[in-house]
Amino acid sequence: MRFLLIVVCFLIAAPSMAHQLKSSVTTVLFNKRTHNVELMHRFYLHDTEHAVSSLFKGKIDIISNKTDQQRFAKYVESHVALQTLNGDVVPLNFVGAQVDGKFFWVYQETAEPEQLDNLVIKHNALRDLWPSQINTINVEGKGDIQTLTFEDSIELLKVEFDHH
Repeated sequence: MRFLLIVVCFLIAAPSMAHQLKSSVTTVLFNKRTHNVELMHRFYLHDTEHAVSSLFKGKIDIISNKTDQQRFAKYVESHVALQTLNGDVVPLNFVGAQVDGKFFWVYQETAEPEQLDNLVIKHNALRDLWPSQINTINVEGKGDIQTLTFEDSIELLKVEFDHH
């Protein structure tokens, strides 16, 4: 009986423990077909809902209100940046945002700069709200996949590309 009680307590507590880690995953894709660099930011919808309630005043509905989705997307845009190692800014254009199941996506893109040997990336979205927030970036389509992890006090990370 005691074992059954422990199992029931765990099952009741499990949903609240399901998403404890504050994290996002971004793919930076060098699209060989379009010659664009595409950024796809994936946030847990649960985190997004909590973030917008802290970031914006009033009644916010990130799930169905397109204006609120745009506001959060603009917030993300202001916390993500690309530049070359010599300091040339790579301007990013907003493409869109959407709710997809348990995730909120923000999309950006830019034309691929010529002779790009490296990138310095900033991704501080939600880290101003939650110091434990971890933002992971996977850089694909330009050599081997490279993974960057923004955590603790890390603000800028660099990737370098081999030309074969």
